[in-house]
Amino acid sequence: MNKILLIFLLGLLVSCDGVFKKENSEEGHNHSTIKSYYTCSMHPQIKQDKPGKCPICHMNLTKVEVDEADDVPATTQVEKPKWACKDFPDVTSEVEDVCPMDGSPMVKVKSNKAGKVIGKVKLRKSQLSHFKPDFFPVTGMMMKKKIRLLGSVLQSEDKESNIPARIGGRIEKVYVKSTGSFISLGEPVIDLYSPQLITAGEEYLIARKSFEKDGTAEFKDMLKQSEERLKLWGIKRFQFERWFKRGRIPRKIVIYSPATGIVQKRNAVVGKYFKEGQNFFELSDLSDIWVEMDVYEQDASLVKIGQRVKMEFTSLPGEVLEGEIDFINPVLNSKSRTLKVRTTVANTSGKLKPGMVSEATLEIQLPGTPLVVPRTAIIDTGKRKVVWTKVSGKQFQAKTIHSGYESEGYVEIKHGLMEGEEVVIEGNFLLDAQAQLFGGYEDMENSGSSGHNH
Repeated sequence: MNKILLIFLLGLLVSCDGVFKKENSEEGHNHSTIKSYYTCSMHPQIKQDKPGKCPICHMNLTKVEVDEADDVPATTQVEKPKWACKDFPDVTSEVEDVCPMDGSPMVKVKSNKAGKVIGKVKLRKSQLSHFKPDFFPVTGMMMKKKIRLLGSVLQSEDKESNIPARIGGRIEKVYVKSTGSFISLGEPVIDLYSPQLITAGEEYLIARKSFEKDGTAEFKDMLKQSEERLKLWGIKRFQFERWFKRGRIPRKIVIYSPATGIVQKRNAVVGKYFKEGQNFFELSDLSDIWVEMDVYEQDASLVKIGQRVKMEFTSLPGEVLEGEIDFINPVLNSKSRTLKVRTTVANTSGKLKPGMVSEATLEIQLPGTPLVVPRTAIIDTGKRKVVWTKVSGKQFQAKTIHSGYESEGYVEIKHGLMEGEEVVIEGNFLLDAQAQLFGGYEDMENSGSSGHNH
């Protein structure tokens, strides 16, 4: 009986000793993942295993504890191949197929390359209780970009015209009072004294009288030639018909306007002699005007001939006019870094005047469905653009990216991220600060620099 009791007590002692050792072993294992070191808050590259002062700035070193236990890493994102219609890039498929729009073979879409990881941060439990990040999965999206343009009204060169002297002579009277006057087609503009024109008129009278008297083919040809000569010199048919009825040519012959427009330059002065080809008046027709706009360099490649643009003018409050881009200057202005584009607008009311200012909007549909992230996910340091991505519940890593166009708060990702990766859109600056303070950026550790080397 005593032997049995002794064996039972001995077995109980051994069992308790095993449990005690196991608990101690587990506790020791938990504590072994916590490592500490001393660093300077101003120079995070300084790391020592005991307290002291920073050898650079002589500040007291701060103790830092790091939990080195690895979390279960997140599943690695593998971008699936994608095909798209050649002429309809918005239509995509995960398998190679023919385009349902036009039946042509689909082409493989070039995938984005993973960005270089330049920093890692692992948060402790105490930090996670205060860190409430927000995430966004990298996804493809159709993008529209609105470009705001500032333009000015110009007179259309297509509508510029002149009233020239078709024959030499001296001006006897000017009917147009001043520049800015409106001249209609067929309106009298000057009285001209021209000996050559008077002689041509007398030849017309002789040819017509001869033709009406004899009616021969010879006189008919003479009459036709004299009429054509008068028309070429700007004389209307009703004028030489009147001359024939009266039987004489007036000393002062009225010249009528061959065009409609506003007088921009008034050269005609009483007593002034004009040679053939000189302009009496220079006109501009404002029934159609040009609106010339400036496009900044970063948007210049998006602007194409035929795109629709909406314009607002101070002189037409509440009205929105539309035009179509019909000219793009092939040369960029090296000083303003802008590109001139132009549209033609109907101005039948005449309210739009050269020199007026226009605020225009050009809405452009970007091709395809590029990968995008919100603008808040990107930390732009000027030298590079960084995005923080989620690895696990505690671990985050920083990647460099190349961005494209921005539209309505979203930024196109050219390189650096793959579809499905979760990026930090709220809390990324806290991760950036953590990486700077505690050496989370690899280039800072390698270079030994104390500054923010973004």
